[in-house]
Amino acid sequence: MAQQSNQSDQNNDVGKLSFERAIEELESIVKRLEDGKVPLEESVAIYERGEALKRRCEDLLKQAEARVQKITLDANGNPTGTEPLDVE
Repeated sequence: MAQQSNQSDQNNDVGKLSFERAIEELESIVKRLEDGKVPLEESVAIYERGEALKRRCEDLLKQAEARVQKITLDANGNPTGTEPLDVE
């Protein structure tokens, strides 16, 4: 049960990371796993962390894409401003 609580804490931590920090950590995890020198149990733990980081990056990219799509255009296709975006 303590392991599940610890995993939940790590996922909450991931939810606060910027895109740049999350992708940096994800790249580090991939490199460690590719090296093949990590014990099995640790490999599983960092793989799970990597999955959480991947989801965080995907969520942040979706939010950014939605913000870009909210830019309003005039009749000629030129940006005229932005509209508020409710992303939560």
